Amino acid sequence: MSGLIRSATSAAAATARWLEDRTGIGALIGPVMTHKVPKSARWWYVFGSATLMFFMIQVVTGICLATVYAPDAATAWDNLNYINTAVPYGWLLRAIHAWSSNAMIIMMMLHMAQVFLHATYKFPREMTWIVGVVLCLVTLALSFTGQVMRWDQDAYWGLGIGASIADRIPLVGNQIRALVLGDQIISGATLSRFFTLHVFVLPGIAIGLVGLHLMLVLRHGISEMPAASPPVDRATYRPGFEERVHKGGVPFWPDAAKRDLIFCALALLGLVAIALWQGPIGPGGIPDPTIIETNPRPDLPFLWIFGVVSLIPPATEAFAMLVAPVFLILGLFAIPFLGNEGDRRPSKRPGMVLAVVLVTTCIGVLTYEGATSPWSPDMNAWSAYETPHDELAGRTPLERAGAVVIQFAQCRNCHQIGGLGGERGPALDDVATRLSYDQLVRQVQQGGGNMPAFGKNLPRAQTEAVALYMSTLHPKLERQDEIAAEAFAGERTPDEPAAQSPR
Repeated sequence: MSGLIRSATSAAAATARWLEDRTGIGALIGPVMTHKVPKSARWWYVFGSATLMFFMIQVVTGICLATVYAPDAATAWDNLNYINTAVPYGWLLRAIHAWSSNAMIIMMMLHMAQVFLHATYKFPREMTWIVGVVLCLVTLALSFTGQVMRWDQDAYWGLGIGASIADRIPLVGNQIRALVLGDQIISGATLSRFFTLHVFVLPGIAIGLVGLHLMLVLRHGISEMPAASPPVDRATYRPGFEERVHKGGVPFWPDAAKRDLIFCALALLGLVAIALWQGPIGPGGIPDPTIIETNPRPDLPFLWIFGVVSLIPPATEAFAMLVAPVFLILGLFAIPFLGNEGDRRPSKRPGMVLAVVLVTTCIGVLTYEGATSPWSPDMNAWSAYETPHDELAGRTPLERAGAVVIQFAQCRNCHQIGGLGGERGPALDDVATRLSYDQLVRQVQQGGGNMPAFGKNLPRAQTEAVALYMSTLHPKLERQDEIAAEAFAGERTPDEPAAQSPR
């Protein structure tokens, strides 16, 4: 028996030598696994490894799902239900993929908070922080595009809001919106584009950024705990750090890696437990803008944004959606250049500690607000409230037909007329003072703000009738002045219906 074991061991060693001679993989991986890290680098440093683990789970489960998922707008919703119910363990695969996405973002946020608290972004690790910020943005984009893959009501409303944000960008908003949607409205081309982004483009970028991030970590070393490191000085930090690691450092494998493995194993067990307990996320209701009886919410990483939008006045939405994120991202990029040297200990940087506490508290409170804030449409408005007589008098038959479409397309669930209806969108009583006929047609077809696009669900004739009717909705005094002016000009008598708005 011992001879058989020796023979097997010898054969394995010979195979390993042959592979090393042909590939050099040992020479490549060896320095990575045995490089020295500060002895003080302990449990605070496990979040980066957990983030990488969850990303690898995303890649593996995503590949498995891509072999079954069909990115077709007509069948995507049914296809996901088929995976949940008919594919063996398909529901578990989807659950692990969805919850590992949320776990990856949580671990990434914890990792960034630890780096910020310990001031690891200081010299010479500025680029490591910047690449990490870009990787965080790509991860959020992966999460958003993954939600679109469910192709349910949440995905449809999320796309509508995302497209409306792009549409508000000055000068190029229309072009960016069309580029994102692949059409003027949300359609099959939209799902195809987001599938390409989610499965090919964004993962490829993320893999490249992960490789670059790890290369920078190896180049500049894993930082010491702040208490074990002197204040950062450009002239002396690098040689001092290398000397300290050379004398008192420990090999990454197995000394430091064992903590990463233990934490990753516990995180993996937690992920599987949550996947078994909660099951897959969605799909929810079938994507249909005419079904207002819904309660759309974004996924966990974006609930705090939903909470912000539910609290701020409508007049500040453009600033909150377009300007604030730009300053936030630029601020994250600027952090390593605003405080590049000095003491790294949190006790000597109380302002930074307070900033982390405030940001964490705000995100937690806003996430709760986003999860519990009421969905404001009045679901019975379309059937319970009649259109006020004043808003029908003097209208042509075609304009009155537009009022009928507004009623039965459930527009009044979100928009008030004459003080009756939902408050999710702006009241329509004076919409003609804000939008021209062409803008009204475009708004109905393409949506905007929190409004989905109805271009696929309303025939052109009905869309034109709705726009014609809304073109007559002025404040009462303006409406009376308009009728009187037309009568004075001899175009009609005061009792005749108003002329149609120009098309």
